[in-house]
Amino acid sequence: MPVSPSGRLTAGPALLRRLTLASLVANVAIVLTGGGVRLTGSGLGCPTWPRCTDESYVTTPEMGVLGIIEFGNRVLGILVGLIALATLLAVLRSRPRRSDLRGLALGVLGLVVLQGLIGGASVRVQLNPWVVALHFMLSMVALAVAYGLWRRVRAGGRTTRDVVARPLRRLALVITAVSFGVLVLGTVVTGSGPHAGDPDAGRTGLNPQAMSQLHADSVALLIGLSVAWWFALRAVGAPRPAVRAAAVLVVVELAQGLIGVVQYLTDLPVALVSAHMLGACLVWLATLSMLWSTRTREPAGPESGTTEPGSDAAGPDSGATRPVSDDGVERPLVRAQP
Repeated sequence: MPVSPSGRLTAGPALLRRLTLASLVANVAIVLTGGGVRLTGSGLGCPTWPRCTDESYVTTPEMGVLGIIEFGNRVLGILVGLIALATLLAVLRSRPRRSDLRGLALGVLGLVVLQGLIGGASVRVQLNPWVVALHFMLSMVALAVAYGLWRRVRAGGRTTRDVVARPLRRLALVITAVSFGVLVLGTVVTGSGPHAGDPDAGRTGLNPQAMSQLHADSVALLIGLSVAWWFALRAVGAPRPAVRAAAVLVVVELAQGLIGVVQYLTDLPVALVSAHMLGACLVWLATLSMLWSTRTREPAGPESGTTEPGSDAAGPDSGATRPVSDDGVERPLVRAQP
């Protein structure tokens, strides 16, 4: 970190961008390694928490590879927390000051700590499927907050403005809620089927086939809404970043749906289940990207919403955003008078 004239360490925009990206990647990684713990049956490789055994905080040779896998996931969880802590400290030391980032940075750290506590509780209750499901969903919430923090840092200290009509913005929120619901149902399917994390772990007792069908129906709803969203944006001439984010979301959803169908028909092989978990993270990130694309950030102050005379920024193919009314019709850009 650079040092201010007063001798205090400070954090610049470049460092903030690196740390927030590292936090985002780390939160995806902990989901994938957690899935690896479950798929290898290592969920109780360390049979207690916070110690790995009653006598040791680390794995022992007698615990074998299962203990190493579970302990490795715990170590990564600590690393995720340290990255979140470093990000929060950098935000507090940021120059120029970014007070809009403090709540998000604190939220990421708090959720990572809470997620670790729930993970420990899941070991204590012998991998109860509902506690394990809560553990995963908290990871998704932490991922959403980490993504929001990363996007805000990239945008800089700016004001927000909608780039789509209010009804379309509401549809984007509906799609986000449905996407989150798909993730919730996915955890129920997981808790009802095999790959419990340990041979003796309990199951929800729900019918796996019925839960899989309900999950598939929710995925079909999500894809349908996302395709409709893409067509709606095209119809009203929405900015290219929003249309592109919608297209990416549809492609990722279709790929994830294909993996889900194949893994179901092939009796849930470990490799495909792992790919499906990565796909779940990518669908969620694509959903968040779609939601963020409905707004733009622009410099605060009197220059906001204006362009320089003679600039091409407002050209029809530039991707520039325009104010929109509730009926989806763009208003003309108003140039500043010289």
